[in-house]
Amino acid sequence: MADVRIAVISDIHGNTIALDAVLADARSQGVDQYWFLGDHVAIGPEPVAVLDRIAALRDARHIRGNTDRYVVTGEGPPPSLDAVRANPALIPTYTLIAASFAWTRGYVTARGWFEWLEKLPLDIRLTAPDGTRVLAVHASPGTDDGEGVHPGRASSEIGALITGADADLVLVGHTHEPMVRRVDDVLVVNAGSVSNPRAPDLRACYVVLESTLAGTRVQHRRVAYDHDAFTETVRRSRHPAREFILGFQRGEHMCRAPHRDQPALTPGESIRPRAASR
Repeated sequence: MADVRIAVISDIHGNTIALDAVLADARSQGVDQYWFLGDHVAIGPEPVAVLDRIAALRDARHIRGNTDRYVVTGEGPPPSLDAVRANPALIPTYTLIAASFAWTRGYVTARGWFEWLEKLPLDIRLTAPDGTRVLAVHASPGTDDGEGVHPGRASSEIGALITGADADLVLVGHTHEPMVRRVDDVLVVNAGSVSNPRAPDLRACYVVLESTLAGTRVQHRRVAYDHDAFTETVRRSRHPAREFILGFQRGEHMCRAPHRDQPALTPGESIRPRAASR
């Protein structure tokens, strides 16, 4: 197998301004493949423009996130309808979420992208040139939803999520919180998010995965983009959840405090999975 250099990109959330900045940075890093780990369109102002860009890339693979599934199935995050019936105070939240996903569903359906989203797979697998078994998912192996992987979780909790993954390196997104954690013999890497960032760092984040016969390594990349331009795009879109989206741009959604199991990492540090014993 030839050497590979892959941009691992997650949680674009309809933000072409951040996406374009990430793609430009990825090109500067000499990537030859792109993996998109889901949450492409919902909770953002330009769902179709994002799909136009990522589907046009050569050597790109795409999987679904929970919000992509919500768009095509009509499901949604909490609160459930039963919870709303039990607590009518939840009606405004429930209504806003329903309007947000209906807005996105209308866009992707009208522009012919519904079936593309509907057919997205759950994961990507690769055996790297050095034999490292790589699994990429949105939230955790076997699911696109749930609490997912983030620095605030104990290693035992993360270990329970990846049991049976049959991989040396597991790549995830979903929580918008970049992370590297070695759990037993598995390296677990959260790629962070392109959009809807969690403070304190509001830049877009993605991962470069590089593998040769000599070894495999992963490195987080942080990319600045024009937050003012994105804010204006959100306002002009009249998105039903625009104030929720702009809350991320204002730094109102914080990363969770790291668990004591989370090692301190140098920004941009390259991390290698342990050599596979096969």
